[in-house]
Amino acid sequence: MYLKKGFLLLYSMMQKNDQSLLINEKELKKIGQRIKHLRKAKGYTNPDKFSYDHNLNRSQYGKYEAGSTNLTIGTLVTILNCFNITLSEFFNEEYVKLG
Repeated sequence: MYLKKGFLLLYSMMQKNDQSLLINEKELKKIGQRIKHLRKAKGYTNPDKFSYDHNLNRSQYGKYEAGSTNLTIGTLVTILNCFNITLSEFFNEEYVKLG
């Protein structure tokens, strides 16, 4: 009986974590799409050239654009400084439309 309740509780917690992981992955993809759009708008067709010109780690930057890895607020701010935009400008209605 206790084992069954424990299993159900654990299963319920795993379901919630899975949902939050999906939400986080979706947000990372949106952030990556927005960064990629900004890079292209700045005239860079190649992410490697952009990262090289702005002294960013090439492989990490590519992962950020792909939305395949987490990034800190500090890293995001560093990238946004390359575009001369603020966090509020980044997370504007264009970001929301990526939905």
